[in-house]
Amino acid sequence: MEFKRKQMLMRQKAYFEHELQDRLFFLSGKGIKSPKADKDTLVRKLQAKIRGVNKRLRLIADNEKRTEEMAKIKAERAAAPQKEQEGGKGEKPKKAPEEGKEKKIKAEKKAAPPKAPERGKSQKTTESPEEGKATMKKKGEETREEPAGQVKADK
Repeated sequence: MEFKRKQMLMRQKAYFEHELQDRLFFLSGKGIKSPKADKDTLVRKLQAKIRGVNKRLRLIADNEKRTEEMAKIKAERAAAPQKEQEGGKGEKPKKAPEEGKEKKIKAEKKAAPPKAPERGKSQKTTESPEEGKATMKKKGEETREEPAGQVKADK
């Protein structure tokens, strides 16, 4: 893809240079010399476009050079024996985590603390005489206020 872009930029550069030469020839035919011709707006615009294209071409050349270097490095790594690569990585042995600590950490993660009640609503514990178990009820659920003038209906 970069190759197509490079070709396009080369064509643009050739076009802008041709247009610049035509403009300079036209100005010289009118009798305008080089210092004044450089101040002509069309000449300045064409020169700026040529500079921009040159900059883009330079960046593409740098990218191509970098990719060639990376390809050489990859080829060298592939050709290098595997023992040399493994020796560099295996110099520092990894410490095995202690089993006791690992189990404690897992146990702590599993036993998460109960969630805190919503703010502004307190919880009340009530015991049911039939089961003997404590149940949690929110204060907001326990006492609901009905709007004035309406009778509370049993559910």
